Amino acid sequence: MSPDLNDLLAFARVAECRSFRQAAQELQLTASALSHTMTRMEKKLGMRLLQRTTRSVSLTPAGERLLQSLQPALQEIQGALESLNELRDKPVGRLRLNVPRPAAQLTLAPVMAAWHAAYPEVELEVVSSDALIDIVEQGFDAGLRFGESLQQDMVAIPVGREIRFVVCASPAYLQKHGVPETPHELLQHQCIQFRFPSGQRYRWEFQRGQEKMEVATTGALVFDDFYVATRVACDGAGICYTYCGYADELVKQGKLQYVLEDWWPAPERSYLYYPSRRHQSAALRAFIDFMK
Repeated sequence: MSPDLNDLLAFARVAECRSFRQAAQELQLTASALSHTMTRMEKKLGMRLLQRTTRSVSLTPAGERLLQSLQPALQEIQGALESLNELRDKPVGRLRLNVPRPAAQLTLAPVMAAWHAAYPEVELEVVSSDALIDIVEQGFDAGLRFGESLQQDMVAIPVGREIRFVVCASPAYLQKHGVPETPHELLQHQCIQFRFPSGQRYRWEFQRGQEKMEVATTGALVFDDFYVATRVACDGAGICYTYCGYADELVKQGKLQYVLEDWWPAPERSYLYYPSRRHQSAALRAFIDFMK
């Protein structure tokens, strides 16, 4: 007996996610039920498709061949179903986005209520992560990033307001330790550090006219969240390099003070990006138009 379409769909999600738990969440199944489905499918075919360990899932040569054959067919089926959405007044379905935390907080959060009011039948799932991932491999429809970190085979559309980095500290810190006049003087200060998921620390970027530089600041406090670093700076822990969206209101309240304003880098735009070769769902088209 051959596997049915649901079995093939389940196999494709496990193969693409490389995880029973993640695939089960997306398919709204339990991990044990999904594992049982894969075991039953392998018995029907008389060959192993997946190599399982306690921590990971990988494909056997047979599994790799099956996935490569299935993907074009499954994309055609998805496209056929999505084409029916064009007959509706408003799109329905599910849309998954991978977004860094600052973009989720500063770009998406302010417009999510309006989006939901306009498209109540679309289930929008936003996964906030600062790690650079392959959105196709991880099962996302689109992502949001700054321009320099985009993959080359992606269509990218600028969205939201311009975002810029700023440098700030509490008035109490600056009164005690002095105000830096140039980026190099930051090396004499406690600077609150930002760490990428890779473990690398962010080098603070500066620009004045045509002059550009990066400064590898130092400091005893290291965070992987710009918002947290900004709040810590309010208490006088050091100088912070952060997004203006986190600092502006705190500056107005007198809790932070801007420094090195002549050296701030130029504002940047966030980009909504998605695969150029994949069929574009009605929900994704609606989201693109909404965010423009």
